[in-house]
Amino acid sequence: MAEPVRMCAGCREHAPKKELIRIVRTPAGEIVADAAGKTPGRGAYICRKAECLAKARRSRALERMLNTPISPETYDALAAAIEAANG
Repeated sequence: MAEPVRMCAGCREHAPKKELIRIVRTPAGEIVADAAGKTPGRGAYICRKAECLAKARRSRALERMLNTPISPETYDALAAAIEAANG
């Protein structure tokens, strides 16, 4: 069975799902990084690189994909989650 592939919201490159981080807008409207990939809600994927998050922020790609505005504080929290995921 083929491994699922998703597109990064920042660099727009395709990669295996397990190599990306899922960003979720929960039913309560909160934006969180979902390491397990199981949180319910609308999701978008991003590479585990700070540059990809920066590109997605500049182009507002995550905001369009999640259909909600994202605050600077939330972007900071997402950047911290990506840094933590990289070890």
